[in-house]
Amino acid sequence: MMERLIFHVDVNSAFLSWESKRRVENGLSDLRQIPSCIGGDPETRRGIVLAKSIPAKRYGIKTGEPLSMALRKCPALTIAPPDFKLYAACSKAFKDMCREYAPVVEEFSIDECFLDFTGTEYIYPDPLALAYKIKDRIRDELGFTVNIGIGRNKLCAKMAGDFEKPDKVHTLFMEEVPLKMWPLPVEDLLYVGAASAGKLKAVSIYTIGDLAHADRNLLKRLLGEKFSEQAYLYANGLDDSEVRKEPEEAKGYSNSVTLEQDVTDLETAHAILLALADSVTAHMRNDQAKSTCISVTIRYLDFKNRSHQCKLEEPVNTTTEVYETAKNLLAELWKDQKPLRLMGISLTGLVKGEYAKQMSLFGQEKEKKRERDEKLDQTVDLLRNRFGYDIIKRGTVMAGKTEVAKKFKGKQEAKKQGEFTQSS
Repeated sequence: MMERLIFHVDVNSAFLSWESKRRVENGLSDLRQIPSCIGGDPETRRGIVLAKSIPAKRYGIKTGEPLSMALRKCPALTIAPPDFKLYAACSKAFKDMCREYAPVVEEFSIDECFLDFTGTEYIYPDPLALAYKIKDRIRDELGFTVNIGIGRNKLCAKMAGDFEKPDKVHTLFMEEVPLKMWPLPVEDLLYVGAASAGKLKAVSIYTIGDLAHADRNLLKRLLGEKFSEQAYLYANGLDDSEVRKEPEEAKGYSNSVTLEQDVTDLETAHAILLALADSVTAHMRNDQAKSTCISVTIRYLDFKNRSHQCKLEEPVNTTTEVYETAKNLLAELWKDQKPLRLMGISLTGLVKGEYAKQMSLFGQEKEKKRERDEKLDQTVDLLRNRFGYDIIKRGTVMAGKTEVAKKFKGKQEAKKQGEFTQSS
């Protein structure tokens, strides 16, 4: 059987790096070198931290915490607003470069991808040299750094990429698992969260090696049958999942955000939903598509996912309609108000072109409101495409209504953008 060869490519501090690249190109300070973060509104200082620099991390600033808290820790913190268009462009650029080398590329998140080089040993006889070539080319030509992990499967490649950052190449082949992976804390294993790690440590399973040698019946009682088996296999470096090439035609649009800080209140949850709806509908409108099915996904601290979807009578692509539907879905999903680790919106059931232009079945008032929303979205999209994402911002949730901020900035200020958090 042919030996697999998998690379995992991960952009270092993606959104902050992408914003810093643009700022440096325009003669501004490099956010990576100063206490800085991406997120919220720098003027009102509302919102949450979506990404942070290494200097900001030294002040104890965490991804997902309120900007007000971050500013108390570091009053001199530089804040840049998110720019989803910039992130999409930078993401596409480095993945397109990866596709020049690998026959199969799977997009894992906006800033990560897997490359399958299985069977290419005659073309690339030295995997390590190839990884350095790709890494250095991304740095030199695109202006930001990546880590590349190399292994015989996706799990080992991803774990290797996290060993030491930034701008590094690491290997994790099966013979290296005992030396490189087993000494790591058990919570460093992919998909083992704080809750699972707590259960494992309670029975003296502190490292990945401890987990790899643990009694499987004990693990089943602690973690459940399905997850315990996956955790055991991962701890032993075993993973047979394929690197899947993404289809050319989008079957849906989605965005999700994973946060280190727990989401525990509706105001924060709604602000995140609004940002997700704003981003995902913009991509859909750019492709002249509409959705007939909206889904919201949440993940608890124990990594259990819950999702709920709503099928619509007619296709939509306005930020307001998607956001309002998403809020209703969240209300049904999140009745227990347990802390959340991830939130996401997915839009499927796509219709395009003339098929997307259907008359409303619910009366003239709703049709007029939709027309107003569509015109507003068109104006917002036009301004952002021309001047940058932060030329206009969607407001936070106030009195149950989505308000669009009416503050416009000049071209120079519009170039100061930021980051969106990585999908897990």
